[in-house]
Amino acid sequence: MKSQRRTAVLVAVVGAVAFVALAWWLVPWDPVGRPVVPARAEDVFTAAELSRAESFSRWARAWGWGGLAVSVAVACWLGFTVAGERLVERLPGPRWVVVVLAVAACELVGRVATLPFAVAYQRLRLEVGLSRQSWGGWLRDVVVSQLVVIVVTALALLVVVAAASRWRGVWPAVVGVALAGFVVLASFVYPLLVEPLFNRFTPLPAGPLRSEVLALADREGVQVEDVLVADASRRTTSLNAYVSGFGETRRVVLYDTLVEDAPREQALSVVAHELAHARYDDPLRGTLLGAAGALAGVGLLGLLLGGSAADPRRVPRVLALLAIAMLVTSPVESGISRVIETRADVEALAATGDPEAFVDLHRRLALRSVADPSPPRWSQWFFGTHPTVLERIGLVGRATSRPCLPASRSGRCRRCR
Repeated sequence: MKSQRRTAVLVAVVGAVAFVALAWWLVPWDPVGRPVVPARAEDVFTAAELSRAESFSRWARAWGWGGLAVSVAVACWLGFTVAGERLVERLPGPRWVVVVLAVAACELVGRVATLPFAVAYQRLRLEVGLSRQSWGGWLRDVVVSQLVVIVVTALALLVVVAAASRWRGVWPAVVGVALAGFVVLASFVYPLLVEPLFNRFTPLPAGPLRSEVLALADREGVQVEDVLVADASRRTTSLNAYVSGFGETRRVVLYDTLVEDAPREQALSVVAHELAHARYDDPLRGTLLGAAGALAGVGLLGLLLGGSAADPRRVPRVLALLAIAMLVTSPVESGISRVIETRADVEALAATGDPEAFVDLHRRLALRSVADPSPPRWSQWFFGTHPTVLERIGLVGRATSRPCLPASRSGRCRRCR
């Protein structure tokens, strides 16, 4: 249908142009302002530490890339051969039930095929002490995360099939707008609905750390409703923190491992990094980019599937195209993420004024996560969402100055008052 094809082209072009324009406008492509020379690995880590990190990372990449290759291969087998159609044809019920069951069946086939790689990776994490989780707890997390994926994906596919059946000529526009809105909505409800499925949160008790976190947030001009502690030690020994929510619902969340195992100066350096994300509304920037990407993706889907998108038997093909799209766009997402993370590091250095704590923190983080200080360039380019530890340490002394924050009611800079 010509009208449907024209609509799909228009949606794809609008989404792509919006993504490029938003990326140009919102992404801090030069967050440091001058070249950063990574620190030398031998100046930061001992030979034994480097050997341990390289050994772990070698096997972690093997299991990770192996699992990814198998998952994409299985998705393509189901999506581009008769296997997927035959699977869907055996499913009972009305059309909407078939769509949900088709998503669940395809996802479960992929999960079963990649389960050996996930088990091998978890064994590796247990061997190096990166995980404390029991196999029962690990399996529970696998099941819950898979259910979340099935529910979210099934909702999206129901929208695609329903719109393609109801508005054959313009369904890419209807679905594109709907899914872009869904991306925005999901970013708001995720902290409330999904995070509690994996962690329990309790308020950080009154004390020096809580007071300093709130004071740091106030100096940075970030409104924080509460400071919470997540029981992350049930599954990991790594140190982390993040800022969750938007506006009045914004919370600083600290891993209990960070609270218990890191010096207060290092914990504040992590918090300063996360507050920088909140100060610049980085989650919102990511949400807007994701919405534009969803719009462009739906346009391309309309070009590839046309009116056949209304047929539930095409569900496996949509999932295969989604798997390929996620793989192809990974370098773009990773590159954008790295520069945003670099800016947050620069802000953290400026906010705390404690480069020694920053360096000690990232050395500690690398050792606790058994991170490879010098990963292969192709791996970092494709999947590296953060700068390497050596690049981050190399920021010390290179970070540029930044302007004062907007004045508070007293008329003085929020940070300098």
